[in-house]
Amino acid sequence: MTGAPLRLLLVDDDVLVRSGLRVILESEADLRVVGDAGTGQEALDVAARSDPDVVLMDVRMPDMDGIAATAALVARDPRRPRVLVLTTFEDDDYLFRALQAGASGFALKRADPDELVDAIRIVARGSSLVLPELTRRLIAAQVPRRRPRGPAALPDLTVREADVLRLVAGGLSNAEIAGQLHLSRETVKTHVSSVLLKLCARDRTQAVIAAYESGFMDTAG
Repeated sequence: MTGAPLRLLLVDDDVLVRSGLRVILESEADLRVVGDAGTGQEALDVAARSDPDVVLMDVRMPDMDGIAATAALVARDPRRPRVLVLTTFEDDDYLFRALQAGASGFALKRADPDELVDAIRIVARGSSLVLPELTRRLIAAQVPRRRPRGPAALPDLTVREADVLRLVAGGLSNAEIAGQLHLSRETVKTHVSSVLLKLCARDRTQAVIAAYESGFMDTAG
């Protein structure tokens, strides 16, 4: 990658976890740890001072949990930082609530270091979903349980935008969408940006949630 290193904030109530993450991440030339925190409230304070690009967020913490901290970060600025949830994947409910709060994706705590680093870069770029198959399955399973009053409204999309949203919700990257629809990557990027704008979605993950909440994916084929 080129340009300035990605600025990272590590949030976990276990100091040993934070120390281990710091060692792994600071070995990468394009990553820089600018702060760490042991609670959600501390994360908000440190984020305000350190201006991170990506926050690695534990979910279960004292004082303020990662879900509330994620929602507070998003409320401050809907564009950045991106939040990558660190999870053992033991509780789908907690994880889905974190995504609903505005997290851009999740990474498994047992993941290999290379997988974690890739997840951080994916979140920062915003051109794909992190763990796309797991994310899609989680959202598809959780949304029907949470819309007892029926699907939510979805803004009007062009035919091409609908095609792109269907493929984004299927977990495809911009490059994969470009290949499937026989479009340039720049054209796909433009369509994705338009879809996010119409859905008032912060990123691809939020667009996928909207696609399932609206019932769009029930009929997308």
